[in-house]
Amino acid sequence: MPKQLLDHNDIKRIIRRMAHEIVEKNKGTENLCLVGIQKGGVILARRLASQIETIESSRIEVGTLDITFYRDDLNTKTDQPVVKKTEIPCTITNKTVVLVDDVLYTGRSIRAAMDALIDFGRPAYIRLAVLIDRGHRELPIRADYAGKNLPTSFQDRVEVTLTEDGKKDKAVLISGK
Repeated sequence: MPKQLLDHNDIKRIIRRMAHEIVEKNKGTENLCLVGIQKGGVILARRLASQIETIESSRIEVGTLDITFYRDDLNTKTDQPVVKKTEIPCTITNKTVVLVDDVLYTGRSIRAAMDALIDFGRPAYIRLAVLIDRGHRELPIRADYAGKNLPTSFQDRVEVTLTEDGKKDKAVLISGK
């Protein structure tokens, strides 16, 4: 039975808090852009940008990044990968780029995202914002902004659904025991 971790209001509060943290750490919005990792990260990046725009009254560029061909497990997959859109609407060179994803686990997706991002330019800084950090890192990667830190077992799964995909905003823990 899945255990609910976050509901709509929790996610809304987390986005608001993370937006404030991003603005504070960046000292405003100058040279700042957000890039969401397909798929959940894109939705969260757009929500963060909207919240930052409300706070600072300035528009934030939001990009989308598909990491399919940068993954280190691509040759072990038996299914054909589904490639989604990558669109970086601004130059990222010398900017602070905040990569956004829904769940941080081993760090391998983030490594792939950084590799993909570098193909578009050389950011001054790459920061990481995640809705849930569940631990179990295999690479030395950490979130600069984490909505919720959640200790899990290796067998567990964390599933995030969002209204933009036609589902309820929520995060659930699915126990692998």
